[in-house]
Amino acid sequence: MSRKNKRKGNKKSSPQKKFKSQLKTAIRKIFNNDPESQLNYKHISEQLQIKDSNTRKLVLEALIELKSEGYLNEFSRGNFSLNLENTDLVGVVDATSRGGGYIIIEGRDQDVYVSAKNMNRALHGDIVKIELYSKKNGKTEGVVTEVIDRKTNLFVGEIKLSKNFAFLITDNQKINIDLYIPLEKLSGAKEGDKVMGRITSWPKGVDNPYGEVTEVLGRPGDNDAEMLGILFKNDLEVTFPQEVIDAAEKVSIQLDEEEIKTRRDMRDVLTFTIDPFDAKDFDDALSFKVLENGHYEVGIHIADVSHYVQEGTAMDKEAHKRGNSTYLVDRVIPMLPEQLSNVACSLRPNEDKYTFSVVVEIDDKGKIYKEWFGKTVTYSDYRFAYEDAQEVIENKSDTLKTEILTLNAIAKKLRKKRLKSGALSIESEEVRFKLDENGEPVEVVHKVSKDAHKLIEEFMLLANKRVAHYVGELKGKKESNTNFIYRVHDKPDIEKINTFSTFVDKFGYDLKFGGLEQVSRQLNELFDKTRKTPEHSLIQSMAIRSMAKATYETVNIGHYGLAFSHYTHFTSPIRRYADLVVHRILFNKLNNKEVNYGNKLQETCKHISAQERKSTDAERESNKFFQVKFVKDKVGEEFIGTVSGLADFGLFVRMDENYCEGMVTMHSIPGDNYYFDADKFAIIGRNYKDEYNFGDKVKVKIIGVDTFKKQIDLEIVE
Repeated sequence: MSRKNKRKGNKKSSPQKKFKSQLKTAIRKIFNNDPESQLNYKHISEQLQIKDSNTRKLVLEALIELKSEGYLNEFSRGNFSLNLENTDLVGVVDATSRGGGYIIIEGRDQDVYVSAKNMNRALHGDIVKIELYSKKNGKTEGVVTEVIDRKTNLFVGEIKLSKNFAFLITDNQKINIDLYIPLEKLSGAKEGDKVMGRITSWPKGVDNPYGEVTEVLGRPGDNDAEMLGILFKNDLEVTFPQEVIDAAEKVSIQLDEEEIKTRRDMRDVLTFTIDPFDAKDFDDALSFKVLENGHYEVGIHIADVSHYVQEGTAMDKEAHKRGNSTYLVDRVIPMLPEQLSNVACSLRPNEDKYTFSVVVEIDDKGKIYKEWFGKTVTYSDYRFAYEDAQEVIENKSDTLKTEILTLNAIAKKLRKKRLKSGALSIESEEVRFKLDENGEPVEVVHKVSKDAHKLIEEFMLLANKRVAHYVGELKGKKESNTNFIYRVHDKPDIEKINTFSTFVDKFGYDLKFGGLEQVSRQLNELFDKTRKTPEHSLIQSMAIRSMAKATYETVNIGHYGLAFSHYTHFTSPIRRYADLVVHRILFNKLNNKEVNYGNKLQETCKHISAQERKSTDAERESNKFFQVKFVKDKVGEEFIGTVSGLADFGLFVRMDENYCEGMVTMHSIPGDNYYFDADKFAIIGRNYKDEYNFGDKVKVKIIGVDTFKKQIDLEIVE
């Protein structure tokens, strides 16, 4: 055969070779998800919904190739099982407080459990290689064979001194080792100090690694020490490098006249902001103008961070590293230095600012007739706190009463359309602490989203949606490339939703899902029923936990919770790196500049999604610490509470008066010997069969607080 014919033959077989490779990937996923399965080509074909005979033959060929690669065993003719003795998997450790852990493997639905004895020095967050093995009871577990990448060698905890040595007792209950610290490596730390330390060595045959103190954070219970500990533990940056600070200080708040000429000047259009009363970083503003045809021109103006933070600079690299701002109870760890976040970029009242805007012509029913995207210069005439705007909506007289009421009416129409399209009717709520001059919590404030919040929310959602549509379907022509960052939210897992329905049943609500298409409608009906009940907050919170997590991706799958086919983050570039990148991409598109990012955007998506999770964990832990501080002088007092969680070690109760959550251990529940029934999802007494369920009202007494564990200990009062 000639070379020419050979090339033709290879070209012809290439698609089949590629398809077989895809088949092998799909088959691996099937066996990984169910390591005990014994399957033939017919079983595989059914799972992959392959019906034609030619493709089924390819499935059999793929199975045989996987056997020759050592991935599968053929235990009888045509029947295959996973070769557990020759299966290396790589994943991330999600450790438990008991020493074992689950290995999260990308592309595999079920995590692999590894017992404490088989962890082999793997710690929480490490990337490890594991082998699978089958236990006598038939269950498959894993054993760590290699720690490929240690997540961190830095740990936060308290110093416990002995005569000749010390230990660093780590804060993180998922880190099941303490660091052995020689006295000469204490760096001045004293008994009980909260410190940051690092592993220096871990000799074979030694249970605890050797370490040294790298920084003394302060005394346990002090706000600064605890907040720094939380930030360090979650691998979040605390201070800016000097070169970033120097670059930020050089940024001028004076606008350049030549730059203004390149932008749409909207300084003469009425513009205002609505934000929390204590906000300093104003990302967004709204402008409003009545047009001659009776329609309205509404501008959604966003701080033009991309003008100041150029790609590849020190500020940009630091912003990328952080991914987002982190909001602890008593402080903000900003993504950008304050000279930018609170001054140069912030849309402060009575100042000219560079902005990136979405301007729409819209009628009073929320119908959009025209839209425009571009760089602008704006001037904020007024600054409202949410509370101020809410008072106007509730009939307080104000200079901008007509404008705010008009925008509020349009926002309600936009929200109604979203809900009709299948969006989830989830209303944000927030529990915040009021702090005194010493940083001590003196009051708990429960904030529920009102019309003023929803007004801003709807117009921000509109801007995010329209930008995503413009880039994703540029000029009406769908693009298949992935040169964009979407904010996506996958459809819910029906099994998790059915578990949620079991949970809701504990409150007396009958919720039976017939299929995914009914989920949002039925959930919204449930939210409407419970809106004014004490259990609403808990039900809404559990519903959110039952859903997939929203993430940043370059492949668009839509946003289920918002019922949007296209959605992105455009409106908060001061505090989210994703928005900054979206600004750059949109600007390039508007100027017909095509940029091929390769894998860079996908890597950015993974990184900022991970950073977002870290910030969420830190914010949650910060809240728990201040809950403990708030009730520390209330030990011995009794409160009515709602059962908010059940586990094999006890139950959690959220106190109705202060929204603080504590734990009742299983052995302390009075009147019987109680156990957790996983099938009924209830705690049941062995002798008298009394039950504790989600949503039950109980009277509890605070019997202790633990600032180290950030835990409130409760007992049930009979």
